[in-house]
Amino acid sequence: MAQLSRLPPVVVSWEVERLLAEFAAAQRGERFLLQGGDCAESFDDCDSSSIAQRLKILLQMSLVLVHGLKRPIIRVGRMAGQYAKPRSADTETRDGVTLPSYRGDIVNRPEFTEQAREPDPTLLLRGYERAALTLNFIRALIDGGFADLHHPEYWDLGFVGHSPFRIEYERIVTSVADGLEFFETISAKEVHQSLRTDFYTSHEALVLHYEQAQTRFIARQNAWYNLSTHMPWIGMRTAEIGGAHVEYCRGIANPVGVKIGASMDSDWLQRLVTTLNPENIPGKLALIHRFGARDIESALPRAIEAVRATGHQVLWICDPMHGNTESAQGGLKTRRFENILRELDSAFQVHDAMGSSLGGVHIELTGEDVTECTGGARGLADEDLQRAYRSTVDPRLNYEQSLELAMLISRRGGTPRRSTRRPAR
Repeated sequence: MAQLSRLPPVVVSWEVERLLAEFAAAQRGERFLLQGGDCAESFDDCDSSSIAQRLKILLQMSLVLVHGLKRPIIRVGRMAGQYAKPRSADTETRDGVTLPSYRGDIVNRPEFTEQAREPDPTLLLRGYERAALTLNFIRALIDGGFADLHHPEYWDLGFVGHSPFRIEYERIVTSVADGLEFFETISAKEVHQSLRTDFYTSHEALVLHYEQAQTRFIARQNAWYNLSTHMPWIGMRTAEIGGAHVEYCRGIANPVGVKIGASMDSDWLQRLVTTLNPENIPGKLALIHRFGARDIESALPRAIEAVRATGHQVLWICDPMHGNTESAQGGLKTRRFENILRELDSAFQVHDAMGSSLGGVHIELTGEDVTECTGGARGLADEDLQRAYRSTVDPRLNYEQSLELAMLISRRGGTPRRSTRRPAR
């Protein structure tokens, strides 16, 4: 921790403040958040191809969303720090041998040996190094024009040619390019804001030793910032009022997310809201609801009413992944695409019916051709899971399912609020 605290921060405070302002705009219905990435990053995934693939699918999804929702998209990756993972059990037993659970590459190692499962504090430094390398490469790609809206054709992954949404995606790409060309022709100016897209990082603030060592007091802001990421979040297992994770997150200036589920009663939720954002700062608190397709229609209205009773504003984000996890016939964990979509549909409907606003989605995905979630346009079944099941923790949407989900969100995301900006004369 002493070594880690002396190393340069992974992000800087002005980036955190910019994301805070973007979250505030999303609360007002002026933006939409796309948060996605691996369930738990691996140190082995810190290679240029893997990082570029994840960035590409997020950019493709955001292109589809901005076209359909007619709102700017806030892009936040579960990247550059998502190296820890909470586990339901402290131990794992195989063939009569019991060892500590694998808790992510920043804590121990996945191999089922006594030595590998021993927690290793030097992994905190390895995690920092890979987080910095990952974000540095992302920034270099974006600064080099990787995300230039003038050339969205550069973002294509090979799968688009096989996707049933290929024609629709190509139509969106063409529409964006034509729109930029038309605007620049009539204005005789380039759309400079479109040349570069902002990209932020997030991870679960689970290993507080890592978070603490990268927390700095910024004198000009008169505030403490977690500079290991732009947006830390608290999982349901560590959201106890008075617990260490809530205590830590209430003291930092970053926008903070909290996973909430059906097991949280109104009192618990209200205390979380008022504890984590006592001054009701716009954009400060995001509630990431993960109720599952079965419970969302009964649980989400109660959560909205509970928060509304506090008088506080929050950014509502739907996580349609975690509440829909189940075991396939072969024992592998999976998620059914139809349930993921059904929970998202219900989230839009409930927020709309209650005069609330769904401001974003939180998705576990990968840029690879994995077979971990069933369903989707290709109709993956339980027997297909073994073909390319690579996750060491939770099942993720593959690139095709992710793009399909983005297209469905863009169709069903409701009507954006109209801008009050007066037209230029």
